[in-house]
Amino acid sequence: MAITTTTTTTTAPNAAQDTLALIGRVLLAALFVPAGFGKLMGFAGTVGYISSVGAPLPQVAAVIAIVVELGLGLLLLVGFKTRVSAIVLAIFTVAAAVMFHNYWAMPADKAFVNQLMFFKNIAIAGGLLAFAAFGAGRFSIDKK
Repeated sequence: MAITTTTTTTTAPNAAQDTLALIGRVLLAALFVPAGFGKLMGFAGTVGYISSVGAPLPQVAAVIAIVVELGLGLLLLVGFKTRVSAIVLAIFTVAAAVMFHNYWAMPADKAFVNQLMFFKNIAIAGGLLAFAAFGAGRFSIDKK
């Protein structure tokens, strides 16, 4: 009877990986933080837009969007509670894709751009889930 063993080798992230993680966090935050700030400064317009797609409780939804985009976007930027922030941002981003970029229910003249936006959101969620899986890297508050 043969005995087999499996060896798993894990290596600590190197400086290049940590630098790339920092750049990735900055780039993702560059999407969420200004969007959240814009919603905060244009609250009435945000509520109107949310109402236009038939979302329930548009004022509450606007507040949630601001907290998630601005608040969690800033946490992602500095790398604090990164895994949880990334998961919530990913869920929010997929929900926004389904609610606001439902290209399958749009006329052809709007479907193409909204299909691009939908899959952009899905890709962003994928990047966020990578941070949920692997963390913020060494250059973060989480690692301090």
